[in-house]
Amino acid sequence: MTDGIDGRKRETLRRFAAIGAAAPFVGTASAESGDDEADANETREAIRGYVPTTPGAHFSKLRDDLRLGTGEAQYHLRKLEEAGEVESAKDADYRRYFPAGRFDDLDKRALGYLRRDTPRGMILALLRDPTATGAELAAELGVSRPTVSTAAADLEAAGLLDRTDGYALTEPERLLTLAVRYADSFDADAVAFADDAASLVAYDP
Repeated sequence: MTDGIDGRKRETLRRFAAIGAAAPFVGTASAESGDDEADANETREAIRGYVPTTPGAHFSKLRDDLRLGTGEAQYHLRKLEEAGEVESAKDADYRRYFPAGRFDDLDKRALGYLRRDTPRGMILALLRDPTATGAELAAELGVSRPTVSTAAADLEAAGLLDRTDGYALTEPERLLTLAVRYADSFDADAVAFADDAASLVAYDP
């Protein structure tokens, strides 16, 4: 059983390491003084590949997706932050990770909410139909009206939604671009949305 787990972990790390090697971060090179072990380098490269393709992922998701131990993930993320290759931002109970220098604060907040099921569903629904009401959003997402109201209040506090007259996204072009660009890292609904909306992207963070 252990061999199977280790094999899956190695396969996962190699897949993201290949991405990291092909598209390195803005920042220092991968080689670091005192870091000569192959496994450590492979893990570091995997994180380099994972974070740009899944920006805004919180610590637990990154750790689990890469099949890392908690201490292992913490160690390598700390090293990458110290090297100026990764940056993180606190988002409520989560710490989310981004490639350094790639996103502004509003992008980071937007990605954080796109990584939450109900806010992401609301954003995609409002991008599809800007006139959707709270009741329509609740029905489409299969959640209660209070759940929609709570998510709407959070999105408003983040500067992404205006509730003055119904629900209106304040940064639709930005949200559209982020939703399409990183659709594969969200869910099947985001992928389906991207298939229909990619031609509408104009914003380039």
